Amino acid sequence: MAYRVVVRRSGKVDKLQARTLDAALDLLEHEARAAANGPRRGTVDLKVRQFEPVQQVSTRVELRGGGVRAGVDVRGDGSAEAWTGRVRRTLIEPRDGEDAFAALRRLLQSFKVEP
Repeated sequence: MAYRVVVRRSGKVDKLQARTLDAALDLLEHEARAAANGPRRGTVDLKVRQFEPVQQVSTRVELRGGGVRAGVDVRGDGSAEAWTGRVRRTLIEPRDGEDAFAALRRLLQSFKVEP
């Protein structure tokens, strides 16, 4: 079973492969942390509405394969949110001491089925 990690940032799409769920989660975390440590976005002013950096998704890292559709959105301020779903995304609430990556890993590994 192969997994694909799709990284979307600033009009650019990168597609990466991983053989296992653990490898795919490691790859997803590496890409998302790199984006979170990158440059921040400023406020976007459209005259009728403003979008603060926390309201903007600067990078989306999506994991696909094995019946899984999940990922992490890195916001313009460097914060990250984990989610599941395809059309309608459901946020994954981190537990005490977890970040978005640990919450995503916990949820996906709870129903992992690999040989």
